[in-house]
Amino acid sequence: MFGLIVPLRAERLCNAHAAFSLLVLFGVFAYRNIYPLVYVNGIPSDDDIPWIMYSRGTLATLAGLVIPVLIPRTYVPLDPEHPALHPNPEQTASILSFLTYTFMEPIIMAAYRNSNLPYESLPPLADYDWSSNLEKRSLEAIDPIVRREKGLKDRNVFFGIMQIFVWEYVFFGVNLLIDVLSRFMTPFALNRILLYLQYGSQESNVRPWVWIAMLLVGGALATMFRHLYIFVAEHVQVQAENILLQQIFRHSLRLRISEELPGSGFEPHSSATSVIGASSNTENSPTITLIGTETSTANIPETLASGSMEPLDGPAEQTIPPPTMHLAGRINTLIGADLGNILGARDFLVLLVMLPFQVVVSMWFLYGILGWSAIVGMGSMVALMPIPGLLAKRISEVQGVKMERTEARIQAITESMNIIRMIKMFGWEDMTIHKLSNLRASELASIRTEKLLELFGAVLNNVMPVLILIVTFTFHTLIMHRELDAATIFSTIVVLDLLRLDLGNVPYFITTIMQARVSLRRVTKFLYESPMLDSFTRSVASADIPTPVLVDGRGIGMKNVTVSWTDSSGQSAVGKRLFSINIADVVFQQGAVNLITGPTGCGKTSLILALLGEMRTQRTDPDSWIALPKTHGVAYAAQEAWVQNTTIKDNITFLEPYNEQRYRNVLYRCALERDLALLSAGDQTEVGEKGLTLSGGQKARITLARAMYSSAKTILLDDVLSALDVHTARWIVSKCFQGDLAADRTIIIATHAVDLLSPLSSRVIQISKDGDVTSFDNSPATNELEEDGDVPKPLGHEAVSDLKTSDGSVSDGAGKLTVEEELESGRLRWTAIELLISAFGGYPVWTVVLGTSLIVYLASVIGTWWLGVWANAFEMSSGGPVSIPFYLGIFSAIACLNSVLYAVAYVVYLYASLRASSALHEALTQKILGSTFRWLDVTPVGRIISRFTQDISTIDGPLTAYLQMFISFTLSMLIQFGAVLVFAPVFIIPGIIVAITGIAMGQIYIAARLPVRRLVSNWRSPLYILFSAAVEGITSIRAYGAQISFQHELFKRLDAYTRPSRTFNNLDRWIAVRADLLGATFSSGLAVYLVYMRPALGASNTGFALNMAIGFSGLLLFWVRLLSEVETCGNSLERIRDYLLINQEPTGSEAGKPPAYWPASGALQVQNLQARYSSDGPAVLKGITFDVKSGERVGIVGRTGSGKSSLALSLLRLIPTTGETYFDEISTEHVNLDILRSKMAIIPQDPTLLSGTLRSNLDPVGHQDDSILYGALRAVGLIGQAGSSQAVDLSLDTVVSSSGSNFSVGQRQLIALARAMVRGTRVLILDEATASVDAETDHLIQTSIRTELTGTTLLTIAHRLQTIMDYDKIMVLDSGELVEFGSPLSLLDKENGVFRGLVDGSADRAHLWEVVKNAARITKQ
Repeated sequence: MFGLIVPLRAERLCNAHAAFSLLVLFGVFAYRNIYPLVYVNGIPSDDDIPWIMYSRGTLATLAGLVIPVLIPRTYVPLDPEHPALHPNPEQTASILSFLTYTFMEPIIMAAYRNSNLPYESLPPLADYDWSSNLEKRSLEAIDPIVRREKGLKDRNVFFGIMQIFVWEYVFFGVNLLIDVLSRFMTPFALNRILLYLQYGSQESNVRPWVWIAMLLVGGALATMFRHLYIFVAEHVQVQAENILLQQIFRHSLRLRISEELPGSGFEPHSSATSVIGASSNTENSPTITLIGTETSTANIPETLASGSMEPLDGPAEQTIPPPTMHLAGRINTLIGADLGNILGARDFLVLLVMLPFQVVVSMWFLYGILGWSAIVGMGSMVALMPIPGLLAKRISEVQGVKMERTEARIQAITESMNIIRMIKMFGWEDMTIHKLSNLRASELASIRTEKLLELFGAVLNNVMPVLILIVTFTFHTLIMHRELDAATIFSTIVVLDLLRLDLGNVPYFITTIMQARVSLRRVTKFLYESPMLDSFTRSVASADIPTPVLVDGRGIGMKNVTVSWTDSSGQSAVGKRLFSINIADVVFQQGAVNLITGPTGCGKTSLILALLGEMRTQRTDPDSWIALPKTHGVAYAAQEAWVQNTTIKDNITFLEPYNEQRYRNVLYRCALERDLALLSAGDQTEVGEKGLTLSGGQKARITLARAMYSSAKTILLDDVLSALDVHTARWIVSKCFQGDLAADRTIIIATHAVDLLSPLSSRVIQISKDGDVTSFDNSPATNELEEDGDVPKPLGHEAVSDLKTSDGSVSDGAGKLTVEEELESGRLRWTAIELLISAFGGYPVWTVVLGTSLIVYLASVIGTWWLGVWANAFEMSSGGPVSIPFYLGIFSAIACLNSVLYAVAYVVYLYASLRASSALHEALTQKILGSTFRWLDVTPVGRIISRFTQDISTIDGPLTAYLQMFISFTLSMLIQFGAVLVFAPVFIIPGIIVAITGIAMGQIYIAARLPVRRLVSNWRSPLYILFSAAVEGITSIRAYGAQISFQHELFKRLDAYTRPSRTFNNLDRWIAVRADLLGATFSSGLAVYLVYMRPALGASNTGFALNMAIGFSGLLLFWVRLLSEVETCGNSLERIRDYLLINQEPTGSEAGKPPAYWPASGALQVQNLQARYSSDGPAVLKGITFDVKSGERVGIVGRTGSGKSSLALSLLRLIPTTGETYFDEISTEHVNLDILRSKMAIIPQDPTLLSGTLRSNLDPVGHQDDSILYGALRAVGLIGQAGSSQAVDLSLDTVVSSSGSNFSVGQRQLIALARAMVRGTRVLILDEATASVDAETDHLIQTSIRTELTGTTLLTIAHRLQTIMDYDKIMVLDSGELVEFGSPLSLLDKENGVFRGLVDGSADRAHLWEVVKNAARITKQ
C-alpha cells in the first residue's frame, strides 16, 4: 500500500522488496518440502497434512515465483522532463516476458502476416535509445573539442566507449562466468544419469529425476544467460553505432577542406570489405550495422558544366576541392568499414574472461572423472594452443593483403561506375573489364589463401578434441591401467565439444580484435589529428591566427593576412600544388554589389572562402584582421553548385520558412519559371544526388535562388554565371542583382563576366596573375539595365503560363526519375538457386560436396558410437582384459578418415565457390558496362556500386559460408536424429513434433525477419545520403550556419534507423530462446524415456543416444538461423541476377568491323535524325538533317534543353535514334559501338578524370610518348613552352585524385581536351569544354585547336559566343529542331534570325560582328 503513494522510482523499490520477500518465503517452503525429495529416502517436513502442504506450496509458488514474473513493469522515463509518449514494450514487459522475449510476439505476428510491414507498425524507440539522450551520455567521453575545453587529455576512442558502457561490460563479465557454469550442468547431469544406469543407487542416493531436471534447467539457464548477454551486447552495439556516427558527423562539420587530409599514413584498412564491416556475436551470426552504401541518385546526360573557373595560370590556387575523394572517401571508409570492425569486436570479453574460465572449469570437471589423465589431456591441448594463435596471426596478415586488394577493386569499381558514361563515350569497356578482371583475380587469390588457412584451422579444430581424447584415454587405460565407462566417455565428449566450439573461435576473436584495434586508431586519428577550421583549433587565441572582428566600422574584409589551404610549413610539394596569397587590405562595401575579378587560377574562390573561415589564415602584421559579420546571416553559392537530394522547392527554401510571394519572386528573378513549367512535377521534381537530373545552368540558378531566398544580408556568389547562356545571364544580372531581392544586401561576386557585372558593382577587387590584390571603387550604372525592354527574356521564356509549384496539383510519383528498386518479398526464388548451382559448376560438383559431407558426418557419429562400444567392452569383460589397441586404433582410423574427407569436401566447395564468385563478378561487370544510357539514367550509381560491393562481398563471404554450414548442419542433424531413433524408435513421434514445432517457429521467424530487415536497409540509406550531402556541401552548410540543423536531421534519421535495428536484433532472441528450450525439452524427454522406460538399454547405448540428442538440440537453433541467413544472403544473388537481365547495347560482330583505313576523313552526313532517351519518352531530336565536310568547325548553340548534348550523344549512338548518320560514307548503324566511339572523341560538359597521374589520364592505354603528351598539355595552355608548369611543378607524374578533385573544373576541362587531342580522332565533339576558363585562355585554346587539329572535324557546343564566332558553320537548335544552319555571316544576315538575336543580345556585340567579318574575309582569301 505504501507503494501507491510514493514517487515512481520509490514505487519500483517497494515492489522489488515485496517480490523479494515472497521469493524468500517460497525458498523456505522449497527447502522444507521439495529439497528432501531429491534423495531416495527423503520426506517433506510438512507432509503431516498433505492438502495443507500442497495448498501452501501452491500459494508460495504463485506468490513467490509466478506472479512476480508475470506483473508488467512500470515505465520510468530516462528524463522525467521528456518522457516517451509511448514506451517501448521491452520497458514495460514482465520479467518472464522480457526473459523469453514474448513482448516481441505482436510485431512478429504482424510481420509474419504482412510481408510489406509498414514502418509505423514497429515498436516505438525506447527513450534510452534516443539520439539526443545518447549525445548527452557520450559527449564528454569521446568528443575531442569538449574534452579539450574541459582540460581532459586526448585518448583512444576505445577508452571513451568503455567509459560510456562501463556497467554494461561489468554485467558482461559476470554473465559470462555464470553462463559457463550453467553450461557445465549438462555434462555433469549426463555423467550422473549414466552412473545411475550403470551402478544404480550405489553410486549416489540422489533420485535420477534430479539429474534429468538438471538437463532441462541447465539448458534453460544457459539459454537465459547467453541470450541476455547477447540482448545487452546488441543493445550496446546499436547505441555505440549511434554514438560513433554522431561523433563522426559532428566532427566532419568542423574539418578544413584540403587537398589531402593529414594522416595519409593511416594504417591500411583491416575489415571485411570497404563497405561491409566485419561483425560478430556469440552465435557467429551477422549483426546489423551501418554498412554498405546505396544512395538515391539519378543521372541524365543532358547536363551542363557548372560554373567554375579556377586555376590555370599564375599562382595555382587550390580551389575548393570537392570532398569526394579525400574527406568523403575517408568518412565513407570510417562508417562503412572501421565502424563495423569496432562493433564487431564487442565480444572481446569472451576471449579475455569466458574462455580462460571455461578452460579452468573443464580441467576441474575432467579431473574429477578422469584424475591425472585429464591433466595429461589438457596439457596436450595447452601444447597445441600456440598453433591457433599463429594461425590467427597468419590469417590476419593474409586478410590485410586481401583487404588491400579488395579496396583496390572497390575503388576501381566506384571510380568506373562514377564515370561509366565517359567509359561508354570513349569505348573503354574492354579496357575497363580487363582492369577489373585482373583486380578481381588478385582479390580471389587472397581469398583462396585465406580460406585454405581457415580450412587448416577447421581441421585443427576438429582434430584437437579427438587428439586430446585419444591422449587422455590412452593414458587412462594403458598407462594408469584404469577402465573406461560410459559415464566417463560421454560426459568427456560433451565437455570437449564445448571446448571445441569455443576454442575454434579463438582465431576469429583474435582477428576481429586486431581489426578493431586498427580501426579504433583510425577513428581516433580522425577525431584528434584531422585539420580543423581555425575556430576549432586547440589554441584558438594563437597569435598567428587573426581574430575575426569588425575594425573601424569597415564591416566586411581582411587586412594583412596570408591565405592558404594548408600550413605554410606544410609538406613537400612533390606531386602537389601549394597555394597561398598575401592580402594587404581588402574591404567590401556593404549594401552594394562587390566584384572579384582576375584570370583563371588567381585566387578568387580562395578570397571568398577566407571570408567564410574555410582557409588557413596567418598574420603578416600585428594589425591583422578578418571580418564577416554573421549576425544578419550569410548566404553562399559555391563554384560547383551544391544541391541536396530532395525537391527543387526544398533546395531553394532550405532552412527558411516558406513564403509564397517571396518564393515566386525568386523563381521569376532567377529565370526558373520556364524550367519548372517544362517539368511534369514542377518544383516537386527531385534533383537526384549532386543534382544529376539538372543541367549545370539549372543547378547554378537553384543555388543562386537559395541564396536570394534566404534572409541573409550578406551574399557570397562564386562564379554563378559561367554555366548560363548570354540572355539568361543578362536576365539574372538585371532582375536578380538589381531587383528588390538585392536591396540593402551586400553581394560579393567572383566572376569572369566583368562586362555584365561591372555596371552594377560599387567596388571591384582585382587579383592579378601573380596574386597581387588591388581594389577600387566603381560608379554603378544600374539604370542601363533597369527597363524590361532592354533585357530580353531568356530563350524559351517568352510565355510561361503553366508554372507548376507545390499547390497539390502534382500527381503522385511525378518528378521521380529514379526507378524504385524492386524489393524481394517472400522466399528465395528457384531462378536464383539455379544461378548459384550453375555458377558453382553444376550438379556434379554438388554431388561430390554432398556425398563427401555425408560420409564425414556419418563417420563422426560412428566414431562416437565406437567409444560407447569400447566402454561396453569394459563393462562386459567384468575386469577381464580388453584389447585397448584394437578399439583405440579403430577410433583413430575413423578420426583420420573424417578429417581427410572433411578437407576434401571443403577444398571442392572452396574452389567451386571461388569459381562462382569469379563468374558472377565477370558477368555483372560485362552487363553493367554493356547497359544502355537510359538504364544508367534511372538507376542510381550507388545502387550499382552496391552490387559490386555489398552483394559480391556477400557471395564471397556470408552466402558461401552460411550455405556450407547449412549443408553441414542439415546432414549432421539428420544423422544424429537417425541415431536417436535407432535406440529409441518410439521417440520418432516426439521427434516429429519437435521438428514440426521447430520448422513452424522457423517459418514464422524467417517470414517476420525479412520485412524488418528490409526496413533496416531502407532506413540505412538515408544516413549515407545525409553524410554524403553534408560532406559535399560542407562549405555551404557552414556558410549558412546550418550545422545544428543538419545534426538534428541526423538525429531524426539515426532514431528512424535504430528503431528497426533494435526490433531486428530482438527477433533473433525470440527464436533463439524458443529453439534452445525446445532442444533442451527434447533431450530431457529422451532422458526420461531411457532412464525410466528402457533401463535395459545399457549405459553405453543410453549415453550415445543422449549425446546425439544433446548435439541435435544444440544445432536446432543454428539450423533455423542458418536457413534464414541463407535466404537473406540469397537476396544478394537475386539482385545480381536481376542485373544480369538488364537491357544491353548491341554487341559487336564481324560484320560490324569497318575497313582498316576507316575513317579516312571526318565527313558527317545526318539525315532525318530523331532521338529520344527511352523508347517511350518524348523525342529530344526531331528530324535533324545536315552535312559537315571533313575538317570543318561547326558551332552548336541553343538554349538549355534545346538538344545540343543530345545531338552529341546521338552521333555516338549512346541514346536510341532513328534516321541515318554517315561517318566517312559508312552508316554508323552498322559499325560496332566500341569501334565507332574509339574513332570519335568527345569532351563532355562535366569532365571527370581518373585517379592516377596526368600521364595515365592523357593516355590510359599507354600508347603515346611523353613528348606527345606534353605537346597536348602545351596546346591547351596547362604548361608553358618549356614543358613544365608556369607556376607549379605540373608534370605527367602529377597525382590526380579520384574524379580529378584536386583540379579545378576549368583545369579538368583542359585535361580532357588534351586527352582528346592525344587520341587524334577524325571527329572531336566539345560540349562546353571551355565554359570554366576565362576568355583569354579560351582564345588560346581555340588557336591551339586550329593549329594542332588540322583536318579534324570539330563540333563545339558553347554558350560563350566568342568561342565559335570564327567557325565555318553555326548550328542553332531549339526544342530538338534544327532551326538555323550555315556560316556565321549568313546567319547574321537574317534580320530576325535566332543566332543574330543571340549576338545582338550580347554585351560584346560589336566585337562578335567584327570577328565574323574578319573570319569571312580570311576565308575568301
